[in-house]
Amino acid sequence: MTEVQFADEILNRLRERNPRFQGKAYLFVLSALHHVMEGLDSPRHISGEELAEGVRDLAIREFGPMARTVLEYWGIHCTRDLGEIVFALVEAGVLIREDDDHLDDFRDLFDFEEAFERDYPWNGGR
Repeated sequence: MTEVQFADEILNRLRERNPRFQGKAYLFVLSALHHVMEGLDSPRHISGEELAEGVRDLAIREFGPMARTVLEYWGIHCTRDLGEIVFALVEAGVLIREDDDHLDDFRDLFDFEEAFERDYPWNGGR
């Protein structure tokens, strides 16, 4: 089995268990994790809040004014959804959690409308 086949198999299993998220949602969260890790002085465990901020930053950078639309198309409507994706990736053996990591770490970290519409960096916060 090639690495691509293995990755496709994992994504298919993730989507079967939680079909409300598209495969790209899982891949984007992993990309955001990598994005956050690149900004650290040395590798360490990151918090749910740090990952959520990384998702927001990367989505704005990658998708601009369409960031919220793209995330919602993939099934991500709030920061708790990010937690559900992370914990699904943990369950699939892709990520590792620490004992004090909880799904509630992702609850209500920021409002998507505010983060992706009202507080766009290019509109001056109007």
